Amino acid sequence: MLDLTLPENRRKLFIEIALRRCRPGSGSSREFLQKRTWKRPVTNLKNLIKETSFVVVGGIATRLYMPERATPNLDILVLTRDGEKINCELEKSGSKRVRELGISGSTWELPDDTSLDVIESQEPWVEAAINNPNLAPDGLPVIALPYLILMKLKASRSIDMGDLGRMLGAADDNALNEIRKVIKTYLPDAVEDLESLIYLGKLEYINPD
Repeated sequence: MLDLTLPENRRKLFIEIALRRCRPGSGSSREFLQKRTWKRPVTNLKNLIKETSFVVVGGIATRLYMPERATPNLDILVLTRDGEKINCELEKSGSKRVRELGISGSTWELPDDTSLDVIESQEPWVEAAINNPNLAPDGLPVIALPYLILMKLKASRSIDMGDLGRMLGAADDNALNEIRKVIKTYLPDAVEDLESLIYLGKLEYINPD
């Protein structure tokens, strides 16, 4: 039996089930899938974090790359070496440290009661991801799609797998080639899974005859 505590096993099981059951155009309408919004308010982190470089990741970040889904969670990624600096900034802003994350980092309660997860990492791709963000409509730095795909492949929870299909299905050829480069470099054992997820994502965009 597969050890489903391992992300790569969860990912492979999801793909196996999806390949058996998914049919072209069996999901949402093309119009919905192509919709991009940033309607739900996001705490203006630039007013709280002025010295530490960060990018928005997680469910909020997906808004740039797929239809917006409701999520109360706000997540950011920082370099491990900046962990102490961002903690000091958040404390000075009146934020309260709530707990440590299972991965490296911590959860904070911001002055407006928003819950913020600060993820710290020293993986070799993180600095490039932080230094090359895309900007949201409200100016927040959002992780670029190839690195968001990388993070979600590494996590491979059920919600991540759904997000991966939606984002990869919407990505054009240029974006997919950039994603392939990043995955080949930083997560080479997921290259085959990536191609399966691209295929599954594109299926949803096909109009069945």
